[in-house]
Amino acid sequence: MRRCSSSEEEEEENRGWGKSSNSGSAGKITDDPETLHFLKGRGSTSPHPDNVNLERDEGVGDVSLREWLDRERRYLDLPECLHIFKQIVEMICSAHDQGVVVHSIRPSCFIMSNFNRVSFIESASYSDSAESGSDTCCDSPVTMYEEYSSTLTPPSSHQERIFPLKHILVMEFDWYISPEELSTEAPNTLASDIYRLGVLLFELLCTSSSIEEKLRTMSNLRHRVLPSQLLLACPKEASFCLRLLHPQPSSRPKIREVLESEFLNHLHRHDTAMKFREEIEQQELILDFLLPLQKKTKDSAETLQTTIRCLSNDIEEVMKKHSSTAMADFESCSHNATRDLEVKKIETVRSKSVRLMRNFSKMESAYFAARIKSSFNSVDGREWMDPFLDGLSKYLSFSELNVRADLKQADLLNSSSLVCSLCFDRDGKLLATAGVNKKIKIFECESIVVDSDSDSDVHYPVAEMRGASKFSNLCWNGYVKTQIASSDFDGLVQVWDVTRNQVFADMREHQKRVWSVDFSNADPTKLASGSDDGTVKLWNINQTGSIGTIKTKANICSVQFSPGTDCTLAVGSADHNVYCYDLRSLRTPWCTLLGHKKTVSYVKFLDSSTLVSASTDNTLKLWELSSPTKSTRVIDEPLQTFTGHTNIKNFVGLSTSDGFIATGSETNEVFVYYKAFSVPVMSFKFNTTDQVSSTPEFISSVCWQDQSSTLIAANSSGNIKILEMV
Repeated sequence: MRRCSSSEEEEEENRGWGKSSNSGSAGKITDDPETLHFLKGRGSTSPHPDNVNLERDEGVGDVSLREWLDRERRYLDLPECLHIFKQIVEMICSAHDQGVVVHSIRPSCFIMSNFNRVSFIESASYSDSAESGSDTCCDSPVTMYEEYSSTLTPPSSHQERIFPLKHILVMEFDWYISPEELSTEAPNTLASDIYRLGVLLFELLCTSSSIEEKLRTMSNLRHRVLPSQLLLACPKEASFCLRLLHPQPSSRPKIREVLESEFLNHLHRHDTAMKFREEIEQQELILDFLLPLQKKTKDSAETLQTTIRCLSNDIEEVMKKHSSTAMADFESCSHNATRDLEVKKIETVRSKSVRLMRNFSKMESAYFAARIKSSFNSVDGREWMDPFLDGLSKYLSFSELNVRADLKQADLLNSSSLVCSLCFDRDGKLLATAGVNKKIKIFECESIVVDSDSDSDVHYPVAEMRGASKFSNLCWNGYVKTQIASSDFDGLVQVWDVTRNQVFADMREHQKRVWSVDFSNADPTKLASGSDDGTVKLWNINQTGSIGTIKTKANICSVQFSPGTDCTLAVGSADHNVYCYDLRSLRTPWCTLLGHKKTVSYVKFLDSSTLVSASTDNTLKLWELSSPTKSTRVIDEPLQTFTGHTNIKNFVGLSTSDGFIATGSETNEVFVYYKAFSVPVMSFKFNTTDQVSSTPEFISSVCWQDQSSTLIAANSSGNIKILEMV
């Protein structure tokens, strides 16, 4: 350890507290081991006294009582001071009860915790300051003050409040010597400890702003002269202090009298009242917790009882339906046929039961959501239960997707083979594909399935049309079988004649890439398109130029007409919202759907009043729409939120059929949901074919075949599969 020079030691002293030294004997508490035993048993928790260091490190909780008394700007807190004094009196009382004289009752002999708990230690030695001889210890406080003042430079206001440790320790020993101890003939008695308690009580009650004031008041104390401000502020305590400091040992009170004095007992009553008040506050705090908890528990109990009643009623209703259905099945089948049917039913039930238990919590949520909705709408039990059971039956009817065929194209190895759009014609027989290869290809779906049984290397399209730019979307005309509309990355919307492999109409008004195009089922001449330029264009294929424009503040990613009318159009926007427009009033949407956290990439109608939206926030949402109103309506609570797939960046496709919803995933999987349940019904993962590219493959498009269980899916490598739910 580096040794400090004399100048460094002096600087340390002027800062306030230096290191203690264990050399010398002047700072010993007592030579009597019994005294140490009594005092340590009462309050000391410190290590061996010889190892005590009074220097207080930053962040350490304990501090010496001497440091606490002489800290800067200390103000008088009477209850706090009396609390400290009482703890010390209790320690001394313990020793006096055994006839032990303590001797070392000085502030440097005690330490305090952050909670004002006082413990007894050995005081720091002042022998370093008295190496020249023991006479230093006998100098009077006035002499010490004069010596100190002669070496003191004119202090600043801050320095006036600094109490150098070594000087204080030397003077402290002199301050706490009783009058009888100054006489060498008089023995050191229990009454001497009482005198020292009087000095300690005075130091606790009297605050000083500078070393000069401190030395002056301590010098006056030797003559039992107390400051006037102390007499005015604490008359009872000051009077008792003078009793403790009486020059005649026999006139001083005994330690028990000190402990049982009026002002310390008053402190005890004050502490008791404070403790009682704290207990009341704690009880009130507990009540503030328990009462709401009780109410919450009662509400939960009432809700649970209501739930049990609903479950009992529903179970009874299902049992009635089950009994009547089972009897009808039994009467319509022969005995052998019934046995075979029962075996099949058992196998089916086991399979469905496993899937049901796997998603039990989701099914539970769906059940209670339907139950709550029926109670709000005052729907009879049978009316809500039948749709729920129908949905559950459909959810459990299929368990996986099987590959019926792979569409093998001649240009599959082309680096630009990503398929952006798949769609079937109105009869579900012709399949159209388009993507970044700038080609629209038309295939006969049935021939693909037939050819899959024969090891055909390539499937050739029945028609092929080339565009000038990458295609983003396709849509067949629902009435004119030979017409298909397309949109591309250059902002061009086109209608093609498939039989002639040529363009029927060009529509050039968008300024940026067009993401989506859709024919109206109610009016086959009406077409809508949405673009990155923030506009939705309405077209009539028999007219030149658009017939209407919807202007928005964000990119448009998807548009679709309602299947029941040509006046309602849903729009998916990059501002995270879905807008529904009444095309008879294009200025504002009649309905806004809020809930997605990122771009809405697709919108698809399940039926005329139910809409599904897909977003790059990894979710699909199901919305219930009402009829258009004159005022704008905002819906921020979807009927259902579907999660399980991954979609944070790419367009992965969306398609609906008879309540089933198919979407792609950036994990190169196809996911199928049913409208009543938020968890996937099934999924299918494409094999990775591109081992070289660092970009992960993802599903880029999906499409149901004419309300059937057949689904077409394509991924970013151009692989197209015909899948079927089984």
